[in-house]
Amino acid sequence: MLKPLNPLLHSELRLAIISILIGVEEADFVYIRTETGATAGNLSVQIDKLQKAGYISVDKGFRGKMPRTVCRITDSGREAFTEYVDTLREYLKM
Repeated sequence: MLKPLNPLLHSELRLAIISILIGVEEADFVYIRTETGATAGNLSVQIDKLQKAGYISVDKGFRGKMPRTVCRITDSGREAFTEYVDTLREYLKM
């Protein structure tokens, strides 16, 4: 029996966010939005879901007078991503 895929990471945009963060120390909202092509509103919602799950940390602040949101993957997020990829590999062996 195949293990089910993590439904939180199975969303295209949430998977893209985690995939970006897995390879960098941190990424700001503008960078993630540019890389994913997502709207600001949709990206905000998906970042919030990942944060509530404990997969990413989000720091909000300012650079000068401009608001800045910075995201980092957590250890739980790394584990969830690794498990998701391992599960996909098992699916591909079928």
